[in-house]
Amino acid sequence: MKLALGTVQFGLNYGVANHSGRISDAEARAILLQASEYGFDTLDTAIAYGESERVLGDLGIDRWRVVTKLPAAPESCGDVVSWVQDEIRQSMERLRVGQLHGVLLHRPSQLLQSNGDDLYKGLQSLKVQGLTRKIGVSVYEPEELDQLLNSYDLDLVQAPLNLMDRRLVDSGWAKQLKDANVELHTRSAFLQGLLLMSAHERPLKFNRWADTWAVWDEWLLEVNLTPLEACLRYLNSVDEIDRIIVGVDTEVHLRQIVKASQGSLESMPNFRGHLDARLINPAAWSELEVE
Repeated sequence: MKLALGTVQFGLNYGVANHSGRISDAEARAILLQASEYGFDTLDTAIAYGESERVLGDLGIDRWRVVTKLPAAPESCGDVVSWVQDEIRQSMERLRVGQLHGVLLHRPSQLLQSNGDDLYKGLQSLKVQGLTRKIGVSVYEPEELDQLLNSYDLDLVQAPLNLMDRRLVDSGWAKQLKDANVELHTRSAFLQGLLLMSAHERPLKFNRWADTWAVWDEWLLEVNLTPLEACLRYLNSVDEIDRIIVGVDTEVHLRQIVKASQGSLESMPNFRGHLDARLINPAAWSELEVE
């Protein structure tokens, strides 16, 4: 099972297509149980995901491989190594686990700043002490890996990848990571839900890319797949991926995802060149206005 469970919805109201807010603890319990029965073994969370770590700890996740992420180190931090250790020990207390599968940096660019070496030493110390099996980074675009992987040995990389944002594959980085035995987790399978929305559901500010949506809709009709099926089957076809992180709101949603992931993808949509970075990077969406 390549699917892994993202848990940001356990702690925050997250996603452009999310209209129900943070899911209840009872729903989270049901989702965890169902995911385990389907063969999921990996949870993705972060210190910055609101109540997510606490909720997971309360529910009990001893049998899961857990990956969490460190926030940016404070600029005033005098002892970065101790800060890393303290943050992760507190994280593990909330999660109620004895060891993490992975610890990632939410702001990996800090590795390239003046205290980068100390930050890396902090991460390494977590492995030495047995607090985590792997250390790595969560990046927003593959270009970040050019400097990071040349400067530091990392075990795990998380990066966005979906049918509209295929930079990780097209750049060759997915293969490079596989060849270097670096575990690869992908996120943003549905571009925060944008790829699953119908034309009338999609926020008006995305209408500036009408040509792109026309290609998308025409291709879906051609291959006779739902957006959910297309998104998941594409990622399943990428051999270099170790885990595909998906967020769900309900048990029903989880069942739909598992079912939709089964099957092949016969072709790819041709968006005719590079897509606008403002479309494929959700961090830029807040700056968009309706045209």
